[in-house]
Amino acid sequence: MAESARPTSPPRVPAQQPPPLAHARRWWALCVLGLAQLMILLDSTIVSVAMPSLQTELGMAGGDRPWVVTSYTVAFGGLLLLAGRIADHAGRTRVFVSGLVGFAVASAAAGAAPTAQALFAARAVQGTFAALLAASALALVATSFPDPAERRRAIAVFGALGGAGASLGVVLGGVLTQGFGWRWCLLVNVPIALVALLGAAWMPRDRSPRVDGRIDVSGPCWAAAG
Repeated sequence: MAESARPTSPPRVPAQQPPPLAHARRWWALCVLGLAQLMILLDSTIVSVAMPSLQTELGMAGGDRPWVVTSYTVAFGGLLLLAGRIADHAGRTRVFVSGLVGFAVASAAAGAAPTAQALFAARAVQGTFAALLAASALALVATSFPDPAERRRAIAVFGALGGAGASLGVVLGGVLTQGFGWRWCLLVNVPIALVALLGAAWMPRDRSPRVDGRIDVSGPCWAAAG
């Protein structure tokens, strides 16, 4: 009876880790990442307006016209999951910066394409680097805002900028084609990417741990080919 009356100690509650502190430049990072997202979706619609002009200048057959858009969207959609895996392995900021540089170079090559086949190839490269950009940018938005309420607002702004880019592409495509020629519908990405690249230098450092393991390259490539 004496032992049963002995008071028992309350169970130990594990100490909770304090949430990570939000970086002071997280909203600046959102501006840079949102600009990249705007550029990606701008490029998916801006060329559609310039299609008649580029078809005439490059002597493109009517049946080849869809490849101007399809070569970009297939590479972009087919490689998006692979791009996210690469960003987890190599570092999201590094992949984001590499995507900006590659997208700018591919846009310049597409704007200077002498033939339809060169344009198709450059558009496919554009889509590849767009996948790297989109996957790393969304991951950086999520990690830059540790507070759930702020993260929801940031993702909403990020998505709205992407939608604005798709709508802006239709208007801007008509203005550039009418005033400067269809090639500027592709070359316009170069200054946008350079501005985002300069802004990336002031983004907070991504402190997310790297992911180990094997990267499945053949699977997404076969899926995109299919």
